[in-house]
Amino acid sequence: MSLIEIIVLAIVQGLTEFLPISSSGHLILAPAFLGWGDQGLAFDVAVHVGTLAAVVWFFRDDIWQMIRAFFRQTQSDLSDVDRQHARLAWFIIAATIPVGIVGIVFRDFIEAYLRSPAVIAATTAGFGVLLYLAERFGRSTRALANMRVSDAVAIGVAQALALIPGTSRSGVTMTAGLAMGLDVKSAARFSFLLSIPVIVLAGGLEAIKLVESGVSVDWRTLIIGAAFSAVVAYLTIRFFLKFISSIGMLPFMIYRLALAALIFYVFV
Repeated sequence: MSLIEIIVLAIVQGLTEFLPISSSGHLILAPAFLGWGDQGLAFDVAVHVGTLAAVVWFFRDDIWQMIRAFFRQTQSDLSDVDRQHARLAWFIIAATIPVGIVGIVFRDFIEAYLRSPAVIAATTAGFGVLLYLAERFGRSTRALANMRVSDAVAIGVAQALALIPGTSRSGVTMTAGLAMGLDVKSAARFSFLLSIPVIVLAGGLEAIKLVESGVSVDWRTLIIGAAFSAVVAYLTIRFFLKFISSIGMLPFMIYRLALAALIFYVFV
């Protein structure tokens, strides 16, 4: 890979992992549009490590509070704030289970049959519209502290759909959160926190496959890719949470519809 390919694809991953526009779809489509070869499994693992580092660093205080509260939740002197953090940790665990089950059972089927441009275009457009409708007609009245178990389960089930390229993990989890009545910023924060175990699980599986394949690794390429994706992902999270309440989901729906139309025109 050339330096420009490394930087461009790392930026694509850093932007699209947390924006509701599908990172997997963009990583498939970007090389196709630009006439580049497949970037390879090792590079995909590296840029996911970068986005993982970004989200962990951004939410480091929340993560520490959740871990601390989770292991102290049986103590009688636990504060209300600690109880909320412990509940949030349980919600993230509950919401991660569905994608783990679906990934194990249907991963090979998805890889074989659901990575075509037609599928990516359909999911890009369809789930983009659903995202906007969830924001437009959702109650958007509850904060993260008021989440219920049913909210976490619904978001977790929705997250399993993101295994289909073009769906967008962040997009579909925000859609479910908005549909369950969370305000847009709370839906986004829970989506980003929920990405941590998912990226760890998915990246771990891909890393195992990479080791088993015995493919030689270009560490310079991987380090540059991980670094660029980490920086871009951190800035994306920061600005998204700062401005999403004012800009809403309409721009993302419009982008997804335009992208879907372009995919259909070029590839289908």
